[in-house]
Amino acid sequence: MFSIFILTHNEEIDIAGCIESAGVSDDIIVVDSYSSDATVEIAQKYPVRVVQHGFESHGKQRTWMLRNIPTKYDWVYILEADERMTMTLFAECLAAIQNSKYIGYYVAERVMFMNRWIRHSTQYPRYQMRWFRKDKVWFTDYGHTEREVCNSATSFLKETYPHYTCSKGLSRWLEKHNRYSTDEAKETLYQLKHHKVNWRNLLFGSTEVERRRALKDLSLRLPFRPLLRWVYMYFLLGGCLDGKAGFAWCTLQAFYEYLIWLKVWEIKHSKNSEFTSETKEFRERELNFRSNLAKQPIS
Repeated sequence: MFSIFILTHNEEIDIAGCIESAGVSDDIIVVDSYSSDATVEIAQKYPVRVVQHGFESHGKQRTWMLRNIPTKYDWVYILEADERMTMTLFAECLAAIQNSKYIGYYVAERVMFMNRWIRHSTQYPRYQMRWFRKDKVWFTDYGHTEREVCNSATSFLKETYPHYTCSKGLSRWLEKHNRYSTDEAKETLYQLKHHKVNWRNLLFGSTEVERRRALKDLSLRLPFRPLLRWVYMYFLLGGCLDGKAGFAWCTLQAFYEYLIWLKVWEIKHSKNSEFTSETKEFRERELNFRSNLAKQPIS
């Protein structure tokens, strides 16, 4: 058996369905970032623990819960409220526990949008670290999202999980990605200044994760990035095979890239140094966070 974390913030629409899908585990912990809606009240109707902690970033929130919230089991799975656990995925996780060779597993999502699975233009299978031993993994920030740090060998699960990425409506999606684009703009400037493209991983990476992350680093340096992303997703990845939903998805992602590009320009040309100073502080906090975590022993 393993424990399941569910991360929430104003998830009253999705939280019940998420908890019910995770009910195959007898240790479910809802980690809430002080929701202002009915998320906590709904969660408390189920046999779960609810822990609240102020949100700083995705990486910090995950690392905090792994380090500070006791669990019934050594192995944990991370769900977000608009995602679901499936019986087949749960069964594969239970079977994989018997293999002590790995300390964590990447799991691929199935993006659900406009009532269908967007299979082609989402780079499926697109893997994320979701199931692991909680004493062997922690997370850092990268743009608006997080990246895992593992101190031993990892592997991949075959089963996938559904991600209802627009379950709370398009307005919520746009509001969220407007916020995300600010973090991505800051990360873009930092990466352009301090890092280079890992051509070895891009061309010869042994896993989808290595190749995808190297491709992202390359994309930061390309001109006409929003247009190129749309063409790449719609034609090269086959988004045209995903129907009307595929066209809409590719267009939304290109718009998101355009927002990032505009905010990069805004930071570079801002006469008010507040935005630039905020970017510097953003990176300094992240570097200090990584440094402090590296100094802490992992039991």
